[in-house]
Amino acid sequence: MGKVIDLHAHVVLEESFGAAGEYGPELSDHVKAQEFRVGDYSMRVPYRGSVFMDAEKRIEAMDDLGIDLQVLSPNPLTFFGHIDASNAFSFAKSSNDAMVSHIEAFPERLLGAASIPLQNPDYACEELSRAVTDLGLVAAYIGTDYGFTLDDPRLDDFYQTLVDLDVPLLIHPATNNGIRGALDKRLGRFGLDLIVGYAYEETLAVAALVLGGVLDRHPKLDVCVSHGGGAIAFLTQRFDSMAEFLGNESDFAKGLQLLWFDSHLEAGPAHDLVVSTVGVDRMVFGTNFGGWDVPKEVTDFDRSLSDNAIKLLRLPWTEGKEMRNE
Repeated sequence: MGKVIDLHAHVVLEESFGAAGEYGPELSDHVKAQEFRVGDYSMRVPYRGSVFMDAEKRIEAMDDLGIDLQVLSPNPLTFFGHIDASNAFSFAKSSNDAMVSHIEAFPERLLGAASIPLQNPDYACEELSRAVTDLGLVAAYIGTDYGFTLDDPRLDDFYQTLVDLDVPLLIHPATNNGIRGALDKRLGRFGLDLIVGYAYEETLAVAALVLGGVLDRHPKLDVCVSHGGGAIAFLTQRFDSMAEFLGNESDFAKGLQLLWFDSHLEAGPAHDLVVSTVGVDRMVFGTNFGGWDVPKEVTDFDRSLSDNAIKLLRLPWTEGKEMRNE
């Protein structure tokens, strides 16, 4: 069976700290914990000395779990979706330069996805082109909330640039916007910002992409959404029922099969529902490596998704041959 490829693995890049001006990011050491800050939002998380910041430790942990290749992506806390475009652009450039420095010692094990200042589509296209053409990053990585929906026509040039560069778009939610935390304070309890908040954002993103006509306007665009698309598989029939109520025709499940989804879901009914709804050929393996919910083992199902990842990422891999960077 092919190599195990993980498309859901975040990195924290110290070289980019402070690149968004007053919004940070910043990592402070306290007596009992480290505190990571973006804007007025902060959380205590032990990044320094972990796989998030130490590439050698990451490789060791990948070996322990049985992962051959990871695509590293920016920390979702640093999407900066609502800050001014100038600081967002500055951060994206710094983050992408730092990503290259972080992965360059392990070219056969680590690839990088680009941070994108999506609130300004012109900046987004410019930095995407630089990140792919000059830096060799293999995908664009965005959040779900930039003050407009993902089917907004202002993003059509960005989507077309992805198609022209022949790279996929990876989407992951955040419940902070670069300025402050979630507006709904109820999400601050029980880890609901990560459970409910993320699923909410992913579901809205998928609805915009499918119902907003993005994939109709850009049929060659490949988009992968994290965590199986949030609640989208559970709500698929509800979307079709609403369309019928509104007098519209809809086959929402068919539309979902034009997207890609990572498999970062606990094993069980939810995982099985996503697979049965979107199809196994539209799923790629993801771990949230180093995070609170990283899987304890790689399963045969996870291994079976390798060919999908190779296709999505346009990797120059064939069975029995090593990847080569070109």
